[in-house]
Amino acid sequence: MERMMEPSLTDIDDMIVHEKMQAALEHQNEAWADGMADGIEPEIIADAAIALAMRETVRLHGEDGAEAMLNSLRERMLAGEFSPQRSLQ
Repeated sequence: MERMMEPSLTDIDDMIVHEKMQAALEHQNEAWADGMADGIEPEIIADAAIALAMRETVRLHGEDGAEAMLNSLRERMLAGEFSPQRSLQ
């Protein structure tokens, strides 16, 4: 009888991070919708969200950590990860 493979701790950690990311994105989408409903332009909402994210990243990881995050985001952006035309498979 073939035994099913149990997920490793790394797999479980990855699933937890994925679930947390999904929940965080839902919260961000709600905040975005609330701002739009209040008449705030998307550019202003985006700028505020990025500024807050950067302040928190610098607070938690320092300027070097924030710079590393920005470099990673830049690479992901250039790879098309954030493009509205990107199709998920």
